[in-house]
Order: sequence, then structure tokens, then C-alpha cells
Amino acid sequence: MRSLGYDVATFPSAADFLASPRLAETACLIADVHMPKMTGLELHERLTEAGYAIPTILVTAYPDDADHTRAQNDGVVCYLPKPFDEQHLVRCLRAALKSAEPPEEGS
Repeated sequence: MRSLGYDVATFPSAADFLASPRLAETACLIADVHMPKMTGLELHERLTEAGYAIPTILVTAYPDDADHTRAQNDGVVCYLPKPFDEQHLVRCLRAALKSAEPPEEGS
């Protein structure tokens, strides 16, 4: 992401991200589905419940149809099984950032 010119911050856990002062300025979240203590799906849900509409991309080494369906129903932009093509991630990132833009006037 840095090589594409994006400002990137990493966090050791979902809880650290939620406690971060950068939370409010986050334009897109890329998280793993399977993280200790809080899954990527749970993190996305907590953000939504707290009023943060952060476009989210979830990645997983253990794709699961139920998780994929839940992610889609919860508004996750992309659910990517590992390994994934770098260009697929870039397309997801662009879609996520575009979804965060305010609508154009007259739309």
C-alpha cells in the first residue's frame, strides 16, 4: 500500500486499532478475518455499531461460505481468500475508497 502512495498504519490487534487516535481518520480498513480475541468480522461490526462507516476489506487464509455471506450482508467491500492477486487487492482498495467519497452534487 505504501508503494502505491497510501499512508499506512498497522496495529498489533483489533483492540489497539479501536483505541487509536487514527481511528476517525481511517479511510479504509484491511483486516484478517481470523485474529486473536476479535475477528475481522467482529471488528467491522463494532465499528459500524460505534458509528464509523469505514470501508472494510477482509482477508482470510480459511475462506468460509458463512463468513463470506456475513461479510457481504454487513457491508464489507471485499472478502479475499489468501493467496490473492495483488491487483485484486488494489481493485478492492479503490472500490473501498470510492465508496467512502461523499456523493457528487445533484446525485
